[in-house]
Amino acid sequence: MAAVPPRLTPLAALSAGSLARIAEIRGGRGLTQKLLGLGLRVGSQVSVLHQRGRGLVLSSAETRVAIGGGIADQLMVEPLDADEAQRGNR
Repeated sequence: MAAVPPRLTPLAALSAGSLARIAEIRGGRGLTQKLLGLGLRVGSQVSVLHQRGRGLVLSSAETRVAIGGGIADQLMVEPLDADEAQRGNR
């Protein structure tokens, strides 16, 4: 049986308290490098801590990062439930 593709959504569409894994960065090399500098890359698990307008405060590993709505629109994520998040932390 073929694997079911993940359900991708823009990070900006998630609400506070949501968990997700970054699946795709729809920006150029500059954005990818900027996010790497903040500790975010494809495969990173993030938790949305707060929403302020279109901006988000995220937690990834031991880091908190604030990003604007424009960047959040370019990050495609796979939403996770609590069980999937636990398996991803092992």
